[in-house]
Amino acid sequence: MSDELREKVSGIGAQMQEFHNMLQSRAIEMETTGGDPEVITKLINGADAMKDSANIYLSWARHFVALSDGGASEADEGEEDSADFQF
Repeated sequence: MSDELREKVSGIGAQMQEFHNMLQSRAIEMETTGGDPEVITKLINGADAMKDSANIYLSWARHFVALSDGGASEADEGEEDSADFQF
């Protein structure tokens, strides 16, 4: 079950990264075609906010997968690892 959970978390991370990249690409596309600068800024900031939120979510998901796999002591190890806060 833990392997399946890890795969799900990995898939969610990949989807969130793809979402972030696509939203940024759309903002760049809008910028080159003369889109509203205010909307473009909101899209870029929104993409960054979504990335930050996703990284927090993924960090907790990894924590709970580790907890389900081996108990609290394993879940605490490396919890503040920088890899937890990046896609």
